[in-house]
Amino acid sequence: MNASQETTALLQSAREVLDENWKDGFTVPAQNQYPYQWSWDSAFIAAGYARYDRERAQRELRSLFSAQWADGRVPHIVFHNATPDASYFPGPEFWQTERNPFAPLSPRTSGIVQPPNHATAVLHIVRCAGEEGEKAALAFAGEMFPKLRAWHDWLYRERDPRGEGVVYIIHPWESGQDNSPLWDPVLARMDVPPAHFSGFRRRDTRAVAPEERPLDSDYDRYIFLVDFFRQRGYDERKIFGDGCPFLVQDVLFNTLLCRAEQDMAELARLLGENPAPFEARARRTADAVNRKLWDGDRGYYADYDLASEKPIPMPALAGFSPLFARIPGEERAETMLRRLLTPSFGLGAEQKGYPASSYDREAPEYSPRRYWRGPTWIQMNWLLMHGLRAYGRNDQAERLRRTIAELPAKGGFREYFNPETGEGHGAHRFSWTAALLIDVLHEQL
Repeated sequence: MNASQETTALLQSAREVLDENWKDGFTVPAQNQYPYQWSWDSAFIAAGYARYDRERAQRELRSLFSAQWADGRVPHIVFHNATPDASYFPGPEFWQTERNPFAPLSPRTSGIVQPPNHATAVLHIVRCAGEEGEKAALAFAGEMFPKLRAWHDWLYRERDPRGEGVVYIIHPWESGQDNSPLWDPVLARMDVPPAHFSGFRRRDTRAVAPEERPLDSDYDRYIFLVDFFRQRGYDERKIFGDGCPFLVQDVLFNTLLCRAEQDMAELARLLGENPAPFEARARRTADAVNRKLWDGDRGYYADYDLASEKPIPMPALAGFSPLFARIPGEERAETMLRRLLTPSFGLGAEQKGYPASSYDREAPEYSPRRYWRGPTWIQMNWLLMHGLRAYGRNDQAERLRRTIAELPAKGGFREYFNPETGEGHGAHRFSWTAALLIDVLHEQL
């Protein structure tokens, strides 16, 4: 089989994964592990659909935003057709979002959010439409524009009470990097009594090996936080004012918000709207990320813990994500690249394995198999690939593109991969792995 035939076969396999996970309006990340619709997953998945099925890409995002709360927030899970005995915990019965008057009664949702990469997905759909589909794609963008604006307005209004220009997250799940060592210092401060929730039983280790998932002690804290929020009716002012133990200004979340505001400005220009407010907010967020989150001693951006008023200097790959929104200047970008080229993240041409590991391979917390504590993730490589291209680092971007193509072929369409061996781990038949593979392979067609 020649290279062209291999590409065609891989594309077909990726489409089959998405077809399997398509639920007549939305795509589940993985049937056995994640049987509902996840927010930032859907944006990445729509980016893949945009390459060959624009109508499905649009339905994906319409389905997600059908569950947007009346106050503008976009929930991190939408429980379409949920049943009490479903195999996912915590389900809607635990979240109890009906305690908040802005939450939709149907479909039911979680009460927290995920990174705001949706405007970026909408612009991607428009750019992939071509001349033939441009009119319909712009009509879709016009439909989504006020919903996206309300979503971003909610984030700046409710999650930046000090007016700093960067927003905070209130749960590790909101970062998308659920089990990253980034959260260890914050979670360690939380005093959660053993067996705090009677009847609480994890279900995430049924389909995935326990050694690849978060520890029970971490999961206890995740659920403790959800209970903290629901007892306050998911009222952001009460959550902040009552001393929420997890308040973090996260680099990746703010990077994707900054990029989304940049993309909102571009959508505004295409739709005949005023781009200036979105450009101004993007600049303000970029300035705040540069001012508050840059760690010059370590050569990357670091999260900030608002509860303890100090940085979280953990060496996660997310600290390099501001490249995706062109936040750092050239000098800082060069500093970041030098760090990425070391064995810590494995991007150098002489480095072995599969870049880029989600956590420093030389740090004591590193694990090549455990969820977010070292494995290579396709979507992180995709973000970093685009960021490096923006700075003209095309050789390193190409290595990431090749890795995105090679890992599913070697390890299957898995949730994440061992950066040393390429072995697949986590959920099987994972949707954004398939979708972003489709996106990068179509670049070469």
